[in-house]
Amino acid sequence: MSIDLNGLSAKELDSLISQAKKRKTTLKKRKPVATVRARLIAAVAAEGYTIAELFGGTAKKSAGRPAKAASARKGRKLGKVAPKYRNPGNPKETWTGRGKQPLWMAALVKKGKKPEDFLIKK
Repeated sequence: MSIDLNGLSAKELDSLISQAKKRKTTLKKRKPVATVRARLIAAVAAEGYTIAELFGGTAKKSAGRPAKAASARKGRKLGKVAPKYRNPGNPKETWTGRGKQPLWMAALVKKGKKPEDFLIKK
């Protein structure tokens, strides 16, 4: 985060300083994350559950969302696909033909080449 202090007036700087001090005191009052996490895990275990059961895998996910709904939004899983195109200038660069065209191919197509020129022969 970067704030351009040169463009602020004295009044704006005083306001910024007071907001920063308030935020600093709020953060100092908070307990360390590790302490809160340990207390939550202990409370969950005392009730006979695990964090994964309650929050769907990790504690970082939102407690209000079920795990099933989150996975439904991710989309369909596709399997690995063999590369279909190869960069003639750098044979290590390949493309399966799925998704956005790679920059190397887009540049060569723009110069007049055809995508069929880069097909990998089987």
